[in-house]
Amino acid sequence: MTTMAKKSLQLGRAVEWPHTPEEAQLDRVPNPQKDTDYLVRFTVPEFTSLCPVTGQPDFAHLMIDYAPGAWLLESKSLKLFIASFRNHGAFHEDCTVMIGKRIVREIKPKYLRIGGYWYPRGGIPIDVFWQTGRVPKGLWVPEQGVAPYRGRG
Repeated sequence: MTTMAKKSLQLGRAVEWPHTPEEAQLDRVPNPQKDTDYLVRFTVPEFTSLCPVTGQPDFAHLMIDYAPGAWLLESKSLKLFIASFRNHGAFHEDCTVMIGKRIVREIKPKYLRIGGYWYPRGGIPIDVFWQTGRVPKGLWVPEQGVAPYRGRG
């Protein structure tokens, strides 16, 4: 459920925390620089969800990079969407790709990539990467900067 009218944005008002990713609202705002190619990065160093089998918590460091088109992703709504995963049971791969696809559906960026750098479960870290669209010609896309697992911190 994308909002465009200023009065329906979650920004600047108290809102209830969403209980599930499906009920979370992602807001978009017009991009005042839509004729310029640039990269936006959101860093989520404390992402949490639940293992769908054991119910135990899973932790990840997410990096979301996108080249906006006509719309920008509003950051408060992203925070609420991300928080809705705290009680959501899904595997690492599903969470990472679900987040990327939901953002793409809401804001239709020129390019988006998400890196999910998951902390170990059973001694094995799982890193999940998904992208869509093409990097605009000449756009600087820096490395995500999350080191391979050696006690990430």
